[in-house]
Amino acid sequence: MADTESKTNELADIGLYGLAVMGQNLALNIASRGHKISVCNRSEAKVDTTVQRAKDENIDTLTGYKDMKEFVNSIKKPRNIILLVKAGAPVEAVIKNLTPLLEADDMIIDGGNEWYENTERRAEEAAKKGILYMGCGVSGGEEGARYGPSMMPGGPKKGWDRVAKILKSAAAKTEDGTICVEYLGEGGSGNYVKMVHNGIEYGDMQLIAEAYDLMKHVAGFTNQQIQKVFEDWNQGELKSFLIEITADIFKKMDDRGDEKNYLVDQVMDRTANKGTGKWTVKEFAEQGVAGPTVGAALTARYVSWMKEERIAAAKVLKGPPKSMTISEKDAFVKDLQKALYAAKICSYAQGLSLIKTMGETKKWNLNLPVVASLWKGGCIIRAVFLDRITAAFKTNPNLLNLLMDPSFAEEMNQRQEAWRKVICVAVQCGIATPAFSASLAYYDSYRRASLPANLTQAQRDYFGAHTYERLDKPGSKVHSEWKKSNERM
Repeated sequence: MADTESKTNELADIGLYGLAVMGQNLALNIASRGHKISVCNRSEAKVDTTVQRAKDENIDTLTGYKDMKEFVNSIKKPRNIILLVKAGAPVEAVIKNLTPLLEADDMIIDGGNEWYENTERRAEEAAKKGILYMGCGVSGGEEGARYGPSMMPGGPKKGWDRVAKILKSAAAKTEDGTICVEYLGEGGSGNYVKMVHNGIEYGDMQLIAEAYDLMKHVAGFTNQQIQKVFEDWNQGELKSFLIEITADIFKKMDDRGDEKNYLVDQVMDRTANKGTGKWTVKEFAEQGVAGPTVGAALTARYVSWMKEERIAAAKVLKGPPKSMTISEKDAFVKDLQKALYAAKICSYAQGLSLIKTMGETKKWNLNLPVVASLWKGGCIIRAVFLDRITAAFKTNPNLLNLLMDPSFAEEMNQRQEAWRKVICVAVQCGIATPAFSASLAYYDSYRRASLPANLTQAQRDYFGAHTYERLDKPGSKVHSEWKKSNERM
């Protein structure tokens, strides 16, 4: 009995397969918290690198394996194994090789950016073999993974209960004591929430890029001046990870060319995407939820890839002159801060509305205050106002939309004049602000009791007999012969 206990104590508490940047850093994070972890990767060199990093950091609770069977056998039963592998076919390949080595009640935790329906399909397939399957979004990049990411787990509750202690020890902690990992719900809820997080991230990044564009090409600010603005913004209501790193970016001089040039000016103006933004836009459409800010951000990325066409078009298509007086610039930047804040709130409101709708549709019982609290630290969209977003949904769990919270509604009302001024200036100067404009259009549409959709629906009934509802008989479905003249006319 003593020998058995001794061998059990030598086994790892958890396993992690996939040792690219995120995998290596999360493994080291978990090990540094005192948990024994076994790691494995298809590339043996990455196993060696991870083990060496652990030695360099004096971490003695990480063991590397180059054989998958040895890796699996090194973990305590029931086994819990995190996968940090590229979504899609690579994950399928690892699961195919890993599953035959597992036993009933073992669990696979997919920490990648996976489409939630793939997670639910894999969970069903694993369940047939008695294996648990959990989707767990991980956000925070390289630094977050190493020192404390935001994690969004969804799947079997009993599986979460088994790994909660380990994941909570590795997750980001905020100054108010919030631990940025918590069980979200069944099925693919974890991957879904992470997907929407990434969609909001797309919108946030585009809004910041548009603010930079306006400061540079309308106000004529230097990189040094722009850096100072972002640094100042990060001390107030816009304080966030993305604003912080943007301020850092404008400090960096070119380290691969002329050191007198700023590095940001040497970066090609083409923004790539890995698919999560597109998934989010698709989900907004599928669920019938408005998400114009994310949609605008995704479209902006697509337009950015039309580089050769844009170069040709710049020689043919003309825009208005761009100029501002010095006295206008300070006021413009103040308006820009207010506009950015308001536009960002609209983006978060759209994302949380999608999560709320899908949670109800799938009966995931998602808790929006918990969702918002997971984003307070560790993740890419962490921002100071997430405290208030969390509080808003705690105060009113039935809040229809973030914009309906009294404090946020008041702030939007106070900032709308500045917001409109910024967009007017952008239009007059020929600077595209798709995300700023989309957020304002969302705000202006949402705040109106009546929209011109009555005409659109009348058109649909005219050409396709799609019927319409009458205002005096809500819920009714009627069709009119629009070509027939009204006798009273």
